[in-house]
Amino acid sequence: MKKNTSGPRFKALLEAAKITTTGFAVFFDTEAQNIHNWYTRGVPAYRMEEVARLLSVNSDWLKTGEGPKESSRLRVLDEAGNTFDAQAIRGIYTVIEPIDVELPFYKETATAPGSNKTHVVKDPSQSIRLPRGHLDSLEINHADAICTHMIGNSMGEKIEDGSTLAIDRGLTQVIDGEIYAIEHDGMLRIKYLHRMPGNALRLRSYNKAEYPDEIFNAEQIDKQNIRVLGWVFWWSTLNKRRPSVPFL
Repeated sequence: MKKNTSGPRFKALLEAAKITTTGFAVFFDTEAQNIHNWYTRGVPAYRMEEVARLLSVNSDWLKTGEGPKESSRLRVLDEAGNTFDAQAIRGIYTVIEPIDVELPFYKETATAPGSNKTHVVKDPSQSIRLPRGHLDSLEINHADAICTHMIGNSMGEKIEDGSTLAIDRGLTQVIDGEIYAIEHDGMLRIKYLHRMPGNALRLRSYNKAEYPDEIFNAEQIDKQNIRVLGWVFWWSTLNKRRPSVPFL
């Protein structure tokens, strides 16, 4: 697999087109720092085709510097998913694309009717949509994002029971104090995670008064099938009570 060396070429293309880092970031609905990072790290693989299309160059050339630079045709997606050819006008980009991303929904469910054993599986009947700018600003691969519901009050008042969560499956490395979704022997759990000596793991709830810390050593993690599904990067909480209006 050829190395992604797109950073300097990407920067040169913006300079040639007189597009500022901030201007390109606004167009992408992301932070200027993210775009600036691409100058050294390279354009992320999942954005390569889109960036190449916007700048009217061949994506292979942008990535590696090899092959023809110019793209003979510009192909654009409309909201229905259809493609059509369009001409690129330097400095003026009109691209018809969905402004949000549909995330598949996962839930804990019984492995068989009447069984007490559960597992976490995709529910094809449900999904949510989030603004693509939210995912892009966190450099989350759209294909790695999934959603689920919070079950129980172990994270209340931080994340209330029934809240919808979004999870980045691309970040499963434990960073102390971050919130993760884990599958624990088929059970879906949302916890703060902390690494411990000996490859042990500490699970911490926001509601620590009712749910004390849990520590699992490496052997227990293996035997109890504990695996990190991903980093929780977004949640929504519905107020459970509508305030009464006085003096009516």
